[in-house]
Amino acid sequence: MRRPLIRGSAVRPLALLALLFSVLVTTLVAPLAARADDDAVKGKTFVIATDTTFAPFEYRDESGDMTGIDIDLINKIAEMKGFTVDIKAVGFDAALQAVQSRQADGVIAGMSITDERKKIFDFSDPYFSSGVQMAVKDGSDITSYADLKGQTVVAKTGAEGLTFAESIADQYGFTVKALDKADTMYSEVTTGNAAAVFDDYPVLAYGISQDNGLKIVTPKEQGSSYGFAVLKGQNADLLEAFNSGLAELRADGTYHDILVQYLGDNAPEDSSQQVEGVKGETFVIATDTTFAPFEFRDASGNMTGIDVDLMKEVAERQGFDVEVKALGFDAALQAVQAGQADGVIAGMSITDERKKIFDFSDPYFDSGVQMAVAADDDSITGYADLEGKTVVAKTGAEGLAFAQSIADEYGFTVKALDKADTMYSEVQTGNAAAVFDDYPVLAYGISQGNGLKIVTPKEQGSSYGFAVLKGQNEDLLKAFNVGLQSMKEDGTYQQIMDKYLATGDTGDGSTSLSFWGLLAQSWPALMQGLGMTLAATALSLLFATVLGVIFGFFKVSGVWILKLLGSIYVDVFRGTPLLVQAFFFYFGLSAATGLKIDVFVAGVLTLSLNAGAYMTEIVRGGIQNVDTGQMEASRSLGLNWMQSMRKIIVPQALKIMTPSAINQFVITLKDTSLLAVLGLAELTYQGQQIIARTFRSFEMWLIIGAIYFVVIFALTKLSNALDRRINK
Repeated sequence: MRRPLIRGSAVRPLALLALLFSVLVTTLVAPLAARADDDAVKGKTFVIATDTTFAPFEYRDESGDMTGIDIDLINKIAEMKGFTVDIKAVGFDAALQAVQSRQADGVIAGMSITDERKKIFDFSDPYFSSGVQMAVKDGSDITSYADLKGQTVVAKTGAEGLTFAESIADQYGFTVKALDKADTMYSEVTTGNAAAVFDDYPVLAYGISQDNGLKIVTPKEQGSSYGFAVLKGQNADLLEAFNSGLAELRADGTYHDILVQYLGDNAPEDSSQQVEGVKGETFVIATDTTFAPFEFRDASGNMTGIDVDLMKEVAERQGFDVEVKALGFDAALQAVQAGQADGVIAGMSITDERKKIFDFSDPYFDSGVQMAVAADDDSITGYADLEGKTVVAKTGAEGLAFAQSIADEYGFTVKALDKADTMYSEVQTGNAAAVFDDYPVLAYGISQGNGLKIVTPKEQGSSYGFAVLKGQNEDLLKAFNVGLQSMKEDGTYQQIMDKYLATGDTGDGSTSLSFWGLLAQSWPALMQGLGMTLAATALSLLFATVLGVIFGFFKVSGVWILKLLGSIYVDVFRGTPLLVQAFFFYFGLSAATGLKIDVFVAGVLTLSLNAGAYMTEIVRGGIQNVDTGQMEASRSLGLNWMQSMRKIIVPQALKIMTPSAINQFVITLKDTSLLAVLGLAELTYQGQQIIARTFRSFEMWLIIGAIYFVVIFALTKLSNALDRRINK
């Protein structure tokens, strides 16, 4: 007899009533609520202020009518929601003043959403993600920011280009002049009164398509998002109607059609659509291990951070799955090149050198470099105080490139390290005078109590991008760009940024825990790592013993070809470093054959072959240390070579081998820690992840050292007891 799904006759009717109620809410109440929102604006007329000359967002066509992306959007939404708009083109500053003085109900003018403006205005969901580029007169020799030294550039008042130009002006030694009209800016450059113009990339592209005499010379820098705005606390119904209409325009493709109409090839991908080539696929994404707040492990041992959240959100929107592998920065790049990973997201700066190997996504973060010193060090306040000293920076990061670029000028030495917590420890212990790192990473570390303080302003850095191997995984790259665009448009991108950068807090309170509290919090992750260590050790020793016996017998067989094979095996694996072998099997073999090897398999394979070479010599030495007279006596009794080895020589050799074999077992267990560089989640790796989150390296290495000691001590005692039993 089948059991009822819900026990009890009274419960079932209640459940059915609840289900019926939820259906009624969904089918009747929700549409009524949406209709009520529309009714609040239906039939009304709203005055909307805008700019005058910000093509292709707003400008006058040949007939004198206002047109552009902003104008078409607000008109389409008004038509959908049943209200009318009276558009007033008054200029950007005047448009903001009109809303503040209640001369207008809202403003749409390519207006960047900033924290400062949020104090005065309520913004809609973002409707366009911008970015800044630099343009010069067609025929100019200027190709980069460095060529602007001593010159004047122009940018538009209130626009993203002005903010960006001012942020790098001191670094590159140029002067910024703000103007309120795009055509005036372009004329300044074409007449030679200004060397360059900084402006939003669609505005520049549109102007150039209209033959304004300029050319773009720099890649797109990450910009902010545009939003429709009303006065704070006013016209909430209008704002809600805009958001609702914008969502509908995106869903039916009208929004993207508007962008294509004005931007053509410069229009971003349709963020409402999924890329067909990635649906249902699973992609391996490599990342760093210790680059908080971009990637790190939380208290539960799960990978988290800006990069991880962005990648997972893109995957969810685009309908594919990701397997994130935390390998370390250098190993992550090698994994993509070797075909072990499909892409890498690791706070990776987009550089010309890397573009030769990787294809990059649109930038998802604009970085900048700062210098920090020990919190109690008042002797260093600027670069000039570093003369004769050593500083540290992270391998492959923007901080390393910047530190190296000024090292000769200020007379200091730069040391590259591969982990943030190691860098900070170098400064704390006095082994380095300062650390150069990306500003969000430094700020996060300081908020977690890493014992440092920032002493210099932010230097302009490059942009971060997601990357795939050049010419590979084009659909994945396209899907990332589309997903990133949609996140910026609906505000999810900013929410992720605020989650990690606004407070710089992991939320686990690990920096304020006592030693025992830290131990209790970290214990599950450490035990998981210990389990991986013991599993890798046990399997490696099993295979190493088999290999040692086989090749050990080869070397004492007397058959020259077998002796040669045994010697080659031993010489190769004893004559090369374990780390080189690990990289060869995990990265090199995959690159050469196209075969993807699991990190655990690669680790066990490396340890087995390496330990097997030493076990071969232990077996050979044990056999050859048995008195030769033993073999002669057994043969004189009529035993053949195999019988003599099995009954006379090997039992005696086993007693000789046991101490050396026990020592090799211990060495192999300790060697598993080297495999942390491959991302094998053994004990040392787990400790590194905890330190990356908490910056409590002394306590954590003390705990890890104690765990290793207890395990190895127990293993040694057990092995010695076994040795005594065998050698009675």
